[in-house]
Amino acid sequence: MTPEPVVFIVDDDEAVRGALRWLIASVDLQTHEFPSAQAFLETYRPGVPGCLLLDVRMAGMSGLELQEVLAARAIVLPVIMITGHGDVQMAVHAMKAGAFDFIEKPFNNQVLLERVQKAVEMSVRAERQRARQAEVQGRWQRLTPRERQVLELVVAGETNKVIASRLGISDKTVEAHRAKVMSKMKAKSLADLMKKASLRHR
Repeated sequence: MTPEPVVFIVDDDEAVRGALRWLIASVDLQTHEFPSAQAFLETYRPGVPGCLLLDVRMAGMSGLELQEVLAARAIVLPVIMITGHGDVQMAVHAMKAGAFDFIEKPFNNQVLLERVQKAVEMSVRAERQRARQAEVQGRWQRLTPRERQVLELVVAGETNKVIASRLGISDKTVEAHRAKVMSKMKAKSLADLMKKASLRHR
């Protein structure tokens, strides 16, 4: 199961954090608030989908610096930068560095909510995809070397007779291996097996 998404709010202005918390709660999304980038880094654990509402200018580590740290740690979490009028150039820099979006203060509540919801939806899809890939990889690891060989040949479209010839085993042995592969990979059909095999290589 994919964890419930969370909107992480990082801003050193308590009033802004409170306003954002109230606003995000109005669309039934959880929030976690932090007064600094460092406080966020000390608490955040990868694997939770959602998005990061991040103030560009903060005491200590700036929003841009936090974005760089996240990239260095390969943490994939959509970042929406919150900027003042004088920070637009910084926000453009953040976008080039991979930020999902940026909004200017004072922000329009509806616009902010729409962007947050889009970012969260994207994050949830990505986390589900990552979880599916991890599950498939785990099932692959449980296959024997021979079962992996059979799987690769099945996915390549080879018949049982060709697989038997390639591996120097009987047709019946190929059938037995295919049955075990289908069971271990929890594949409902050949098409499902091929889909799962493609996930492993993404």
